[in-house]
Amino acid sequence: MDYSKKGIENKQNTIKSNTRRMVSKIRITLFRLCIILFVFLAIVGTFAGFGFITGLINSAPDIKQINVVPQGYTTSVRDKEGNVIENLVGANANRTYVYIKDLPDYVKYSFISVEDERFYEHDGIDVRGIFRAAVKGLKSGDFTEGASTITQQLLKNQVFNGGRETDMIARTERKIQEQYLAIQLESFLDKNTILEYYINTINLGSGTYGIQTAAKKYFNKDAKDLTLSEAATIAAIAQLPVYLNPINYPDRNEERRNKILGAMLEQGHCTQEEYDTAMADDVYTRIKSNNADQNIDTYYSYFVDELIEQVMDDLQNKLGYTQAQASNLLYSGGLSIYTTQDPEIQKICDDVYSDESNFPEIGISYWELTYALSIQKKDGTAIHYHGNDLLNYYKDYDDPDDLYVDDKGSSFSLLFLDKKDMQKKIDAFRDAMMEKDDTILGENITMIIQPQSSFVVMDQYTGQVQAIIGGRGEKTGDRTLNRATNTVRQPGSTFKVLSTYLPALDTAGLTLGSIQDDAGPYYYPGTKEEVTNWTQVQNYNGLTTLRQAIYNSMNIITVKTMAQVTPQVGYDYLLKLGFTSLVDSRKEKNGTIVSDINLPLALGGLTDGVSNLELTAAYASIANDGVYIQPTFYTKILDKDGNILLDNSPKKVQVMKESTAWLLTSAMEDVVTKGTGTNLKLTAIDMPVAGKTGSTSSYNDLWFSGFTPYYTATVWSGFDTNRPQIDKLFAKKIWKTIMEQIHIQKGLEKTSFAKPDSVVACKICTKSGKLAVEGLCDKYEGGNCVKTEYYAEGTEPTEYCDVHVKVKICTKSKKLATDNCPAELVKELVLLNKKETCVTADTPFVIPMVSCSVHKGTTQSPTTNNSPSDILSSDLQGDDLENAIKNIIAPDTN
Repeated sequence: MDYSKKGIENKQNTIKSNTRRMVSKIRITLFRLCIILFVFLAIVGTFAGFGFITGLINSAPDIKQINVVPQGYTTSVRDKEGNVIENLVGANANRTYVYIKDLPDYVKYSFISVEDERFYEHDGIDVRGIFRAAVKGLKSGDFTEGASTITQQLLKNQVFNGGRETDMIARTERKIQEQYLAIQLESFLDKNTILEYYINTINLGSGTYGIQTAAKKYFNKDAKDLTLSEAATIAAIAQLPVYLNPINYPDRNEERRNKILGAMLEQGHCTQEEYDTAMADDVYTRIKSNNADQNIDTYYSYFVDELIEQVMDDLQNKLGYTQAQASNLLYSGGLSIYTTQDPEIQKICDDVYSDESNFPEIGISYWELTYALSIQKKDGTAIHYHGNDLLNYYKDYDDPDDLYVDDKGSSFSLLFLDKKDMQKKIDAFRDAMMEKDDTILGENITMIIQPQSSFVVMDQYTGQVQAIIGGRGEKTGDRTLNRATNTVRQPGSTFKVLSTYLPALDTAGLTLGSIQDDAGPYYYPGTKEEVTNWTQVQNYNGLTTLRQAIYNSMNIITVKTMAQVTPQVGYDYLLKLGFTSLVDSRKEKNGTIVSDINLPLALGGLTDGVSNLELTAAYASIANDGVYIQPTFYTKILDKDGNILLDNSPKKVQVMKESTAWLLTSAMEDVVTKGTGTNLKLTAIDMPVAGKTGSTSSYNDLWFSGFTPYYTATVWSGFDTNRPQIDKLFAKKIWKTIMEQIHIQKGLEKTSFAKPDSVVACKICTKSGKLAVEGLCDKYEGGNCVKTEYYAEGTEPTEYCDVHVKVKICTKSKKLATDNCPAELVKELVLLNKKETCVTADTPFVIPMVSCSVHKGTTQSPTTNNSPSDILSSDLQGDDLENAIKNIIAPDTN
């Protein structure tokens, strides 16, 4: 550097030169322009940014229109004692609301301490948190750390669909709107309300939403009972519900839990002692124990299945909901459904049906296969296979071990004894159907134990269903085939009482003492179809009271009685008894018209059949003095706020006279004491039972519907595919076992069926149905016919027996004595004045129509009450008559 005088002058001259001055000016001008441009851009950017933000704010939802209240709640199903027996959960609705005032402070601070430590200080957004996250992002280049407050998180979940944006711009837009709304929200709601909504909204893993459901899931307790350690464990899940799930990832959860506990200690929300205790607590062992069966499939019970059906129907029919609305409310509305289920009775039923020793052993019980296979071929076409394809594949199979029930000419069938062997057959079939590059679209293999069974128990006085069993064996899904409520079967002889004898006594002028002649062959009027009694060997009982026809389940008398009643009257009574599956008239696909309004209705011969539930309700109406009550599965439904949504007061209808109900009950007591149901008498406890047995052709269906003074119950057994049953007694044993246990465990005292004042008694002759005549009816050669019978007042007989006649028989000729028969050879007998058309139980005791041919003379006059005009009347001739007489007179002594 030249610092001489001359050097300095030269430098000054250079600076002052025109060129230099021009360059300097240009530089200054450019600098000023840059400053102006920068300021301009800054101003434009500011206005643009302001406009952008203003636009986002203006497009944000109106704070008055948004709803941050948690949506979607678990519906609880409770038994009659108030115990929760099931939860109905829709998508994102496994939630039970709790109030923050009911929770310990450490529960709420377990969330606040790490999610939003200045929650009670900020106005919706945490400025310090935002700057902290920004600085960290600038230093690391990672801007994923959030600064969202609890208020913002609540808005994100409830307003912004959980914040699932796929790009940065959309995320930024949502964040700006979220912060704007957060400030506004805090001017509408107080802090505790916001926090309450938050802890009831958040996803806490394993399908739980809100702290109450999470507390139940992980610790099997209410949120208000959580310890500090447990609260911190649940709060740790909130950040990443899957990654921090304490069941699947306990180590990850523990790391964050410890962070939460440390923050709570640092912020003064717990003491050192509480911190130390929480840190030492092994919560994860408890969680593992409480959720040991989480991978085991559990399904709704048959009771809950039917409950859902009834609630869905009532929401639509009583409240006008659409099906979709009803379903959404049921599964996500947080309803409290109070059912009629008695937990003690249901457990008795469950235990009996879970005990395979109560059912026929394998060899009499079988497994039945339902099979479907869909295969997609290489060219995209699909082929569907079913059980019939399996049968065809194994049509030539030889079954050396008799593992398959062969009833169609093949050694292989879908009814089998060994599940493992059947699975091998299925595997081989599948492999044979598959080709290279084929894909299995789906396969369904269902093996159901057979015969099946169902059971229903009702309280006859309230119509409340106490318990049901919809099937035997393991339940394989929700709302599957419910044999107690959703399937219909032929009711057999259980229908005799309901379709025939009920209307006969109630309105048709008949009584339990009315007489029908059990004789045959008897055909349905106008047809060649014979009506036979249920015994395999056809026996006819002759003159029979309706009471005896009931307890001995006599078909011919029942049909004859129905003919008097008329099928239309019987059908109308059945409708009043609540049956919904009867057919008035229906055109079938083949063009034929079918109807249940015909005489086979008397014997339960129906087009479709009836359900166990409806049959039980019908019998319950007899037990309830003739009052039908529609069976109910719930008493009331409350909405999530505790208001009554549905009050399920049952319909009650007097469908028969009180006297009719008692008379039928009396006759059905005889079913159990001396009729077809003697093995149903309760022996472990002294308690009267009334009811009716029933069976269908080849014993495809077996029933008993009966009641005590406390409960009505019905049992059914049969194959789902209508096959004959071998063991005909197991269903009755089940009914007896369950009813004995119910009455014993309930401590119910013996009581009789209360007889109403409208019922009177008198002594009748069971061969005429009229008042008994002493010296005749009680001296009848066929046995004493004098019985006490009951009647609805005003229907009792007023005439005396006219079918018993005292006649004299010559023991030499075995015929009616004449005035010439020696006195020592004459025997006086009480016989029947009856016209026989076939051999019946009466035949040996009917008055013969011929006089003694050994001692010819005038026939001695018979002794009778009403002097019938045609005493000597019979269609029997020759050997039939001789054989009949030989059975009742003493042998010839001469």
